[in-house]
Amino acid sequence: MDPVDVGERLKTIRKSHGLSQRELAKRVGVTNSTISMIEKNSVSPSVSSLKKVLSGIPMSLVEFFSMDLEQNNQQKCVYRANELLNLGVAPVEMLLVGKERRERAMAFLIETLPPGSDTGSEMLNHEGEEAGVVIEGKLTLTVGNDVSVLEKGDSYYFDSTLPHRFQNLFDESLRLISCTTPANF
Repeated sequence: MDPVDVGERLKTIRKSHGLSQRELAKRVGVTNSTISMIEKNSVSPSVSSLKKVLSGIPMSLVEFFSMDLEQNNQQKCVYRANELLNLGVAPVEMLLVGKERRERAMAFLIETLPPGSDTGSEMLNHEGEEAGVVIEGKLTLTVGNDVSVLEKGDSYYFDSTLPHRFQNLFDESLRLISCTTPANF
């Protein structure tokens, strides 16, 4: 997987929508220096922070990472490992299966969180449902006020409108398979 230059991509998309750094920052409630640091790759935003910034455009993570990919009219059903789109922000990897399927009803992901990583300090919450299974390592899952540690083979399923966060607070990499609805992750 070639890494995506998040800063350059955000700058290009922001400009294509006719937004200044100041206007985008105002829309999402952050400082314009935050937008500037992301665009210069001085900071690497968490998944939740990037989602927040993109909400001011508005644009989903899937659109952000796949906007310049060519649309294929043929419905593909097999996806090779090197064809998966990484929606994560380093060091978190979130590989999307079926990136070309614009009419998909779900976002099916293969996720890797290195030791000490998480989805960000801000709790996520959005319309839909999420489910997943831990295939390697341990996951600290916070949903609302409940905090659980899931190990290999353990799974989860919850309403995504509840505030939630995924963390790897352990010494080994965490891998999980997850699914989120709706697909506009």
